[in-house]
Amino acid sequence: MRRIKQIAAFGKKLMASEDVESTLELISGEAKTLLDAERCSIFIVDKEDKMLWTKISDGIGRIVISLDAGIVGETYMQQKPQVVNSPYDNTKFLPSIDKKSGYVTKNLITVPIFDSKREVIGVIQLLNKYRFDFDDKDLENLTFFANYVSGSLELALSAEL
Repeated sequence: MRRIKQIAAFGKKLMASEDVESTLELISGEAKTLLDAERCSIFIVDKEDKMLWTKISDGIGRIVISLDAGIVGETYMQQKPQVVNSPYDNTKFLPSIDKKSGYVTKNLITVPIFDSKREVIGVIQLLNKYRFDFDDKDLENLTFFANYVSGSLELALSAEL
């Protein structure tokens, strides 16, 4: 219940957000706090160029991958969230991104973000939960959060076009 109240308070800040960058930063910061995770990336769907890309991504800059690449791509393609607590054992994991950044991913969670037409407009990914691994409760909370922020993200993206 505490987390739901936290998300509701966050909603007030999100409504005041005026552009995509600030919207993504707010969503990312709140998601990390909500799930006690080290990093957050929000991948935006570009159907025309068949890519997923981040505008912000903690510690690494912009990431661009094809729609079906990696765990994020699989989340987009299947339109289903995932918890991966041993990413280096997962054949879909892209270790090249860790190698490029010098970061070590210990665990991750991904959840699709749907627009008002129920199409995936993005995927939120959190890396390295500080204590323990990601679990079903984290999945439930992040899914609720993704649904909560979807309208604001959809509006921010449409205003940018």
